[in-house]
Amino acid sequence: MDNRFYFQQIRNSAKIRNCVIVQGCCAPEFMDDRDLDVYVVQDDKQVKIKAEYTITMAPLYLRARINKKNISKLLSISIPFSNMAVDEKDKVYVGVVDKKTGVKQKIYETTVSKIRACINDINYAIDSVATDDKNIIIKGRVIDSRKVDIKVTYRGTDTEVDVPVEVMWHERVDLQATFADCPEDKKVGFLVKIEKDPEKMDLHFMADDIDVIHKIKGFFSSEKLQFINTFYVYYQKGVESLKKNGIKATWTKTIHRLFFRNKDYKKWLKKYMPKAKDFKYQRTVEFDYNPKFSVVVPLYETDEKFLNELVESLQNQTYRNWELCFSDGSPDSSRLKDIVGAMTAQDERIKYIAEEKGPLGISENTNQALKIATGDYIVLGDHDDLFTYDALYECVKVLNEKKVDVIYTDEDKVDMKGKFFFDPHFKPDFNLGFLRSNNYICHMFVAAKALVDKVGPFKGEYNGAQDFDFILRCVEQADGVVHIPKILYHWRAHSGSTASAPEVKMYAYEAGKKAVEDHYKRLGIEATVEISEFLGYYKSTFPVKDNPLVSIIIPNKDHVEDLDKCVESIKAKTDYDNYEIVIVENNSKSLDTFVHYKKYENSPNIRVVNWGKDFNYSAINNFGVKEAKGDYLLFLNNDIEVVSPEWLSHMLGYCQHEDVGAVGARLYYPDDTIQHVGVILGMGGVAGHAFSGLYEEEVYRAKSKFVSDYSAVTAACMMVSRKYFEELGGFDETLAVSFNDIDLCLRLKKLGKRIVYNPYAILYHYESKSRGSENTPEKQQRFEKEKEIFMERWGYVIRKGDPCYNPNLTLERQDFTYKK
Repeated sequence: MDNRFYFQQIRNSAKIRNCVIVQGCCAPEFMDDRDLDVYVVQDDKQVKIKAEYTITMAPLYLRARINKKNISKLLSISIPFSNMAVDEKDKVYVGVVDKKTGVKQKIYETTVSKIRACINDINYAIDSVATDDKNIIIKGRVIDSRKVDIKVTYRGTDTEVDVPVEVMWHERVDLQATFADCPEDKKVGFLVKIEKDPEKMDLHFMADDIDVIHKIKGFFSSEKLQFINTFYVYYQKGVESLKKNGIKATWTKTIHRLFFRNKDYKKWLKKYMPKAKDFKYQRTVEFDYNPKFSVVVPLYETDEKFLNELVESLQNQTYRNWELCFSDGSPDSSRLKDIVGAMTAQDERIKYIAEEKGPLGISENTNQALKIATGDYIVLGDHDDLFTYDALYECVKVLNEKKVDVIYTDEDKVDMKGKFFFDPHFKPDFNLGFLRSNNYICHMFVAAKALVDKVGPFKGEYNGAQDFDFILRCVEQADGVVHIPKILYHWRAHSGSTASAPEVKMYAYEAGKKAVEDHYKRLGIEATVEISEFLGYYKSTFPVKDNPLVSIIIPNKDHVEDLDKCVESIKAKTDYDNYEIVIVENNSKSLDTFVHYKKYENSPNIRVVNWGKDFNYSAINNFGVKEAKGDYLLFLNNDIEVVSPEWLSHMLGYCQHEDVGAVGARLYYPDDTIQHVGVILGMGGVAGHAFSGLYEEEVYRAKSKFVSDYSAVTAACMMVSRKYFEELGGFDETLAVSFNDIDLCLRLKKLGKRIVYNPYAILYHYESKSRGSENTPEKQQRFEKEKEIFMERWGYVIRKGDPCYNPNLTLERQDFTYKK
């Protein structure tokens, strides 16, 4: 068997009736000189079947499972099987045949009966089974060309009884990579809500006359036994992860989450959260500026226990100048009116309004609360969440240093009992690139009342993402945005909330998409916004304007195999065609290198230019720029291989923005671990690559998959506008090898430009993880000298802390674990 193809599965087609898909992973060149060879053997005769194939990028989890650096494509072979006169025992062979030699290679074999069974089956998967207070929630997907209905029945002693269920269908963007034939506009994900009472249930998937049954185990309703339900849910997730990701990735992820993340956060809370003595001191502090905060909270059939805990968290604030503005949007406001009425009688700072008759949408409800707000600053809160006792105190501290329009803080989650804190979100300082990808600001959000009056009220058309739209409008016009890197807000986590079943509120993510789209429209930016594979996160694509020339500058010394792979991958896979490749020859010693360069002589957009001086990475690239003709410069190492065809257009679309100085890419080591997704200042002493050496599954909050601003990106693949590059005088040639790319990025930031990490530009970097760049005394001496130059120039920035990182996260490792 050719080790360039690995069989994955045979399944029913998602697009064509009576058709199966044979699918596997292969090397990129596997089908270059081959034709399909699919046939049935009948009475020792071969009967050809006309089949078709598609080649797409293989998902990372499949490539990681195979663990072969040359395997990166998904080969999907579509085999029609409708009106053929065949016997059930006939053999079916799937293979390829070499166009030149005629040599055949079998890649899969089966029988007609197994194919018939596959066609008559329904390709479904259960992703998770969870519970809330009233329901069992089942999530999964169905990949089938037919219309599939879902129903649930109760298995009684004698009869089968239908169970009332709610079935919701939604798009699954994440399946497009795994199933090449998955229609983009088809809702193939499902969510089924079932009342808990029946203990023996069957989930039916029905299409035409087919009824495939999946048995559902009963759930325990007793609160004391709820841990069994939780264990069962995680057991199912573990089994699914084993199937999808393999043992290594599943084990790493499980150990990391169960034994390190939660344990480390518990230690962090104990060490860094304020104590009673700190609150006592805060109550004695007198400020020059004492603004009034209006905490705006929309109520909707709120649980009395949660309401009391919220009020208590405010009444214990160490800063006392606040008011709590409740708006009641419940269908019947009488119950909450009586409860809050007792509170207002005891504390005049608590206000209540139910002016408009409910039920009210979240925007209308919040706007009603804003009517009674009289403070200098508006604080947004949810009716079942908690503020830390020092939340307002920390805001006043900031405002006494500098009066800004917007403040936001870090947050975590708290369980239903209000005792267990988990899943902290340690955020960067204001990060426009990340905000356009996700409403990372979220809680706690504070805005000047004057700014709120200026941007206008919440808008009902964004309900579900109304806070995202509001935050975007606020930061667009804010005079200053400050992030307080402290946990000042506890977000109540419901087991049945969108955190455990986000598909329940697909409308919210559609509203978030609209919020980002309208944000761009207000700023006059042309963009296409999509909901990403992670609900609540968004992908923005900017069209390339005026088709500018991009100069790809590649320094090279020997290593012609690496160079050839790099250049050929650019030529074969790049969807943007207005580029030139400038290879800067740097003192190669092998004659083969110069022979190899001759193959580029007839390529109109590839040139080799000669650098005749000693090695100096900065000087070599500056020389390459002088020889280049493009308005945009793409600095690229010679050991890079392109993965995503749209890599160059994605980077250029961002780099054309006036506020963007440099754009970096997502780089992988050959074993599919991360090499680069952005640079963190101070990590490892001076600077380090975020998440380097980790698998995608280990990345903190999946940050590698979304656009974000960083302080620097690596010049192993970095695009810069020639205009800005020349304005700064290029790379600093006193930094011959180390820190020159980081130095350039920091100088661009000093010009007021953003440094953008773009995850949609995906490439392999064949640099060794264990490469010893400073392996001689001379190199070590040179490194120390360049480090000294860099720290003398930028040490104050590093000591202050990277604004694109969070000071509560460690600088000792690259995995974003909590500071000890």
